[in-house]
Amino acid sequence: MIVVGGEALIDLVPVAEPPGALLPRPGGGPYNTALALGRLGAEVAFCSRVSTDGFGESLLAGLRSAGVDLSLVQRGPEPTTLAVPSLAPDGSASYGFYVEGTADRLFTLPPALPAGARALALGTCSLVLEPGASAYEALVRRESRRGLLTLLDPNIRPSLIADPDAYRTRFLTGLLPYASVLKLSEEDARWLGGRVCDWLAAGPSAVVLTRGAAGLTVWTRDGEEYSAAARPVAVADTIGAGDTVNAALMHRLAGAGAGAVAGTGTDPVDWPDVLAYAAHAAALTCTRAGAEPPYAAELSG
Repeated sequence: MIVVGGEALIDLVPVAEPPGALLPRPGGGPYNTALALGRLGAEVAFCSRVSTDGFGESLLAGLRSAGVDLSLVQRGPEPTTLAVPSLAPDGSASYGFYVEGTADRLFTLPPALPAGARALALGTCSLVLEPGASAYEALVRRESRRGLLTLLDPNIRPSLIADPDAYRTRFLTGLLPYASVLKLSEEDARWLGGRVCDWLAAGPSAVVLTRGAAGLTVWTRDGEEYSAAARPVAVADTIGAGDTVNAALMHRLAGAGAGAVAGTGTDPVDWPDVLAYAAHAAALTCTRAGAEPPYAAELSG
């Protein structure tokens, strides 16, 4: 089982008609990652705190439809977090957030994960907003020490980070030493201000960088470097593309190569295959408005 921890929220996505209208869509990096994993056929559980309001019920219904295990979901009466993406002409998105007093930021550290859990993925707002951020940090530390494959996706949202220097220090010293894989975008890398060699030295076995239309690249602690080209598609928007990459990486790595990446085994990882699979999945997501990751059948052949 792959466990995905972090926020579930509602994206208010701009639509062409009527002018100025916003369409509520399920979202949040971890939510999208869990949804994508379910659609890809992985055994996956979502670990979060979700509102009991109508938005919260809709979010959970979406995960159920993808076969995601909800036994680790906490519930609360507080409202659901809202995000308002602004789309650039190339389909890329920036975000504004409504997060005060929302349910997901009140997440608390759960008991031990299910015995069948092999991997844990965390990212985005859940690594920033207290008091939940400290609970997620405790979770990744605990499960990393138990030998789980762990993936961190900082997915930086600058408007949510009150003290950038403090966040950079916390990420480098409090989170990165417990990550098996660091996945980040070029924008994340520029904001964090580090180098691949620094991040690898901090703990991860691999760093995966997404480069938009230029594809993906991975660097490993063993000195290997591999890249995969992006698939050319007609882009509707890029919402959820990076989250789909997370899911595709975890789906492939949680198989034969999980032990090697987590530092607990020697099975080789076929990184060219892993990256090509992730690039294909992300490209399909980009052809659709909002975060709509593909199903396994769409990636076959």
